[in-house]
Amino acid sequence: MTVLPTKNELGFFEIRLESIGGLGANLAGKMLAEAGVLGDNLNGSHFSSYGSEKKGSPVKSFVRFCDPDTNIRAHHPIEQPHVVGVFHEALYKTIDVVSGLHGDGVVLVNSARTPEEIRRDLKLESGTLAIIDAMAIAVEEKTRVNTAMLGALYRVCDFLDADVMRNVIRETFEKKYPHLVESNLRTFDRGYHEVTFTQISTDETTVGKPFSRPEPVLGYETQAIGGMIMSAGNSISKDLSGSRQGFLPAFDRDKCINCAQCDTVCPDLCFVWEDGEDKRGRKQMMLKGIDYQYCKGCLKCVTTCPTSALTTIRETENYADENRYPHQFFVQQEGM
Repeated sequence: MTVLPTKNELGFFEIRLESIGGLGANLAGKMLAEAGVLGDNLNGSHFSSYGSEKKGSPVKSFVRFCDPDTNIRAHHPIEQPHVVGVFHEALYKTIDVVSGLHGDGVVLVNSARTPEEIRRDLKLESGTLAIIDAMAIAVEEKTRVNTAMLGALYRVCDFLDADVMRNVIRETFEKKYPHLVESNLRTFDRGYHEVTFTQISTDETTVGKPFSRPEPVLGYETQAIGGMIMSAGNSISKDLSGSRQGFLPAFDRDKCINCAQCDTVCPDLCFVWEDGEDKRGRKQMMLKGIDYQYCKGCLKCVTTCPTSALTTIRETENYADENRYPHQFFVQQEGM
């Protein structure tokens, strides 16, 4: 019989996954709940919460487990989880991903950074920090981040039987995508074995992260007049970096022929051009660089570039800021 390590006052062990659309957190939560119910003899439930169903938008996935003799009659979002899984570090900018985490809880983060850097960013003062470089595993195995995160989650939730999830993965893929079965099993196993743990605090008196429910900015008293555009599509403050899924286009000026094919397919006006001259002294618009503030990492530019002046790289911390070529209009506006 599967024994839950801890329960809240309602008898639930609760998991919250924080992600963005496109990384597969919804499917990961569904598979996790399915395996727990069908393979580990637990009662369980799963649902997700998201706005516009598109890549890059914030997603929360919720999983509850309880003993077979306990009924699940709670269907509200999980506000005080025992485990939090963070699929994308850019969420730190706008969301308190560890809000409500129990004092002895575990936060699992998809990252290649050091535990101290992550702990500082999360303002984590208690519990356990688990780190897995799920993106690197997914790239190497040609799979997706969610399978590596599932492997790490099974290591965190060691009361669950990993063999059950391996069977779920096999059944999920073998009918439509049989060629992906073995690579996803390898990804799961690597996530399980490569996750590392850092104990933040062993003080049993330390309380968890208090939960705070954000209040809506606009209400019936503060709502703007109908038809007003509060945030223009390409304003100075627009920042799409939180929608990137771990990759960026890198620009090599020496290989560029200024054909503008990248600019033609870019949906967010990321490319910066200036007046210049070609090798014969003729006037021509020259591509100077990429304004990464507006780049959501769709990589359409890489696909269309005929000279490999644009290539796909994995995004590392500060790369976008250090290599950003801002639109001059916005630079002037910021300096006003």
